Amino acid sequence: MPDSREKAHVPPAMQLAGDTQLDFLLVALRRRLIREASQAIDLLEQAIDSLWELDHERARGVKVIEAQIDSEEVRIEQECFRILALHQPFGGDFRLITFCLKVNADIERVADHAASIAKICRKLTAPAPEWPRALREMGERIPMMCQALLRAVVNTDMEAANEVVLSDKAIDRLDKQVFLEVTKYIEESVDKTATGILMYRISRELERVGDLLGNIAEDIVYLATGEIVRHTNRKSQKPNPTAE
Repeated sequence: MPDSREKAHVPPAMQLAGDTQLDFLLVALRRRLIREASQAIDLLEQAIDSLWELDHERARGVKVIEAQIDSEEVRIEQECFRILALHQPFGGDFRLITFCLKVNADIERVADHAASIAKICRKLTAPAPEWPRALREMGERIPMMCQALLRAVVNTDMEAANEVVLSDKAIDRLDKQVFLEVTKYIEESVDKTATGILMYRISRELERVGDLLGNIAEDIVYLATGEIVRHTNRKSQKPNPTAE
């Protein structure tokens, strides 16, 4: 009577074929995620650039691309579930799929905020107002954070990801400064109230993008180490130079 263990034995060639197929699927999935992220970053930059000059025509183009990102977000999610169901990955492979699921959703939300900025742009009429200094700085910093984060995702670079998390703190401070500048702007003339409110709405959209970038940066740490650092007090992570 044959040993029951022989029945469960999988020939090495079949094991290799299965592993190779999963590796191929994961590489393709990661590339799709990076393409989607690049497209969302381009969309955000387009929305911000159209805002400063109140280029309504360029702002209208944002909605078309956002719809494409929405569709891709659904397809990537479906692919993640398909791989989980058919290949039952574990360890680093499992972390990569969960990373893609979470980041995929955040990328789609970045595109949503880009569309919201473009919509606000279309509500403003020329000539462009004198933009708050802090708002201009947010509009310059956010795309730089996006590019830095994209490089961190491509390279699974935890150090670069941590820099993005710190940059998000600067965005939070600028958002508070925009509120003060907009308040002063409105106080100068009641006729500027509607424009001032829209200015602050733009600031809030950018601040939320900063939060999403920070979330993705924290997910890079999870991808690399398996450690969930969300809600962790980052101050406690820094070495204390006075400690013995």
